[in-house]
Amino acid sequence: MIQQILGYLELAGGAISLVAVAVIVGGFLLAAGRLFADDRKLGPQTAFTRFKVGLGRSLLLGLDLLVVADVVETITVTPTFASLSALGILVIIRTAVNWTLTLEVKGHWPWQPAEED
Repeated sequence: MIQQILGYLELAGGAISLVAVAVIVGGFLLAAGRLFADDRKLGPQTAFTRFKVGLGRSLLLGLDLLVVADVVETITVTPTFASLSALGILVIIRTAVNWTLTLEVKGHWPWQPAEED
């Protein structure tokens, strides 16, 4: 019974990983399509800024899903130093990307107050 549940959890982890990759690729394609459409309407600078924000959002969502998949996969197999290290590195990368995106979009670090115009 437990082995069957672990098998389902492994399949769920793999499915979540595939969804995460689809989100990242789909987000890139959507952001690239918007880049070309916005370039004509809004100009290259605004279009590129919107592209970076859209791409960053899809990347963050995809990385969040990859963290979920790695947690599920880590608990279903015997935890090894390699699997726990990969999970830790993925969480660190996701945090760095989130901070960088926040800095790019809001113009300040998450812990700093917003500057008034």
